Formats: sequence, C-alpha cells, structure tokens
Amino acid sequence: MKKTVSILVLIIMMTSCTSEKKNPIEGTWRLISAETTEKDSTFSTFNRKTKMIKIINDTHFAFFNHDLKNGKEPETALFFGGGGKYTLNDSIYTEQLEYFNNRDWEDNKFEFVVKVQNDTLIQKGVERVEKLGIDRIIIEKYVREK
Repeated sequence: MKKTVSILVLIIMMTSCTSEKKNPIEGTWRLISAETTEKDSTFSTFNRKTKMIKIINDTHFAFFNHDLKNGKEPETALFFGGGGKYTLNDSIYTEQLEYFNNRDWEDNKFEFVVKVQNDTLIQKGVERVEKLGIDRIIIEKYVREK
C-alpha cells in the first residue's frame, strides 16, 4: 500500500509541475521592425545600423540598443538602455519604466497589446510622455533570440 501511495504522489507531483503555464513573452528578443504613428503620419523607426534587444523575465524587462560599429564612428555612435517592472494580463502588457538614460521618460507606464506567433513577439500600444509632448502609437516586432 505504501508503494502505491508513493507512486500516486509521484505522479501527482510530476503532473502538477508540467501543467504550469510558461509565460510566452519571457526570453530575449531582437527588434526586427518598428513603426510609429504620430497625428496623421506613419513611418518606420527601425534603424538597420543598430541592434536592439529586449529581455523579459517573470517580473522585469530591459532593453538595450547600440550601433553596429562599436561606437567607432562618432556620427553614428549610439547606446541607450532602460528597464523596469511589467505586468501581463491576458494580452495586455504594461511596462513601468524605472530606468532610462533620458530621465524624463522614467516613472511612466506604457500599455501594449502583445501577441506571440511562433518566434515573433508583436507589441502595439501608446507611448505618452506628457512633459515631453510625446503621444504616439508604436508597433514593434521582435524575433526570439536562440
């Protein structure tokens, strides 16, 4: 009887461990396209001369963007990064930006609708920073880094 109970407990434990739902947005993502709409104008903001990644774990996100010439060309040298906490409720992904090299962006919330299709993460939402006069819709597409 003890053996049967032990096997039953083991089966229950294994089943409960595998039934935990993994957060589909967790991982490391590389930006592959970006589009912005301001007022009546829509335009690409994706820069092929830079590389941007976004890292999402169970509680926080971070993003980093830099030029592909390792900062050796002063006119195109670029580095910025930011991050903070996020929440995900169904497809509503809300970033609380806590860190950014332009401090006027800090302490703002940005709400997006996210969708994961295979290895692609698509996020669409509003970037609004009142003190900077920023009010725009952005759509970003990322591919999962292997």
